[in-house]
Amino acid sequence: MDDHVKKPAGPLKTCPICGKPQSEATRPFCSSRCRDVDLNRWLKGSYVIPGRDDEADGEE
Repeated sequence: MDDHVKKPAGPLKTCPICGKPQSEATRPFCSSRCRDVDLNRWLKGSYVIPGRDDEADGEE
């Protein structure tokens, strides 16, 4: 009868900012503070997605 019991999908994930366990409400972060820290890093340009050199030229 307990076949429908929810089991964890995998190992407990941690916050990418501080390493504490994730909160369901602010996933993948542990708190709104860590979520805001991550947003600030994006807005300041701390995170960069590297591109290829040939894309920067724009010429063929």
